[in-house]
Amino acid sequence: MVASLFDPSEENKAIWVLLESAGVELTDVSFELLAKGRELADEVDWPLAGVLIGDRLEHLNSQVLSHQADEVLLLEHPLLEAFTVDAYTQALYAAIMERIPSVILFGATPNSRDIAGRLAVRLRTGLNADCIDLRMDKDRGVLISDVTGFGGGVVALLEMPDHRPQLATVRPGVFHSLEASAPRSDKVRRAKVELDQSVIRTRIIEQVKGEGVSIGQAPVLVCGGRGISGNFEMLTELAELLGGDVGATRPPVDEGYIERERQVGQTGVICHPEIAINCGISGAFHFVVGIQDAEIIISINSDPNAPIFEFSDYCVVGDVEQILPALIQSLKEERVVTHA
Repeated sequence: MVASLFDPSEENKAIWVLLESAGVELTDVSFELLAKGRELADEVDWPLAGVLIGDRLEHLNSQVLSHQADEVLLLEHPLLEAFTVDAYTQALYAAIMERIPSVILFGATPNSRDIAGRLAVRLRTGLNADCIDLRMDKDRGVLISDVTGFGGGVVALLEMPDHRPQLATVRPGVFHSLEASAPRSDKVRRAKVELDQSVIRTRIIEQVKGEGVSIGQAPVLVCGGRGISGNFEMLTELAELLGGDVGATRPPVDEGYIERERQVGQTGVICHPEIAINCGISGAFHFVVGIQDAEIIISINSDPNAPIFEFSDYCVVGDVEQILPALIQSLKEERVVTHA
């Protein structure tokens, strides 16, 4: 691998987390990364900084500090008010060149993935993408990243002992966020940001925000796989009766039966439901990681040897297209009796 711009002898021992906001609130993945960043920083006794890029961001400082960052690093400029990858990358690159942090964590969101990849090229360092876990080697100050491969069949442990900074992206939902608490400090620093319109090669004409789909925090998640033959209407009806939402494995998504935003797993959304009901799903590892933190996992499959049963609290062997209609009817009858 080519030598990076900086080696470990030049680093400032610190962990940065690039934060994103949605209106007046930080995004869920930002809180999740702050929690993991705090854990990593405590392992090596380094400071944790939450990095905010934009314009007029002071209203977010308290959220960062109350989620256990040691300091906030503000990169503010009028040209950063709306996201453009050219401006955001340039601003963060300049801050990195000035301070040379050891580790930078990014959410695996469209914007942060774009920034992380560009920075890795500019800094001639590595980027561990879509990590499922992170930890620090205290003796060497090296970040160790767990990354799945071959459809989830293997987990590789990646590290960059000779390159700085060490970059990693993490999918939303992989880590749990912390509750807000008393701030560790009130330290807010402002980095010098010098930008010119000429470096921005894109122009925003209009921003349109769709409602989208968010299944990551659904209390009940009803998931369908190849075994339900595309009958997601049945799953939707069950999910509505249970006050939950619908997810899917990759095959039904690829076949166009359901939106890609509802794909669960390593290549989709990591979910933390109270109850996960898996219907006609064999149980490949890259799906299981998406629901393995559920409090209760119920699986229905006609194959008594289906791998999904190894991860389930309750296993139902049978035809899902016979079992679910009966369950739906039972729930409807119970609701009628309850409201009588």
